[in-house]
Amino acid sequence: MAQLLFFGRLADIVDRPNQVLDLPAGISDTTALRAWLDARQSAGGALMEKTVRIAINSEIVVDPAPVSNSDEIAFMPPVGGG
Repeated sequence: MAQLLFFGRLADIVDRPNQVLDLPAGISDTTALRAWLDARQSAGGALMEKTVRIAINSEIVVDPAPVSNSDEIAFMPPVGGG
């Protein structure tokens, strides 16, 4: 089962900031995962934003990157500072 982690404002948008679930058979990359999760979580496009970064097993990746049920997948919004 894949472990999904959501940080920052994304954690407030989704049902739970930490989720463990089986990815459907048709979800094999980050692009498909973003679209599926955005619809499943009623995120209003937040997970589709290009500024949202994804890390797979603690490594930042670029869409479309392969995903599997053995991965830890983190969704991170941009961070501002001052």
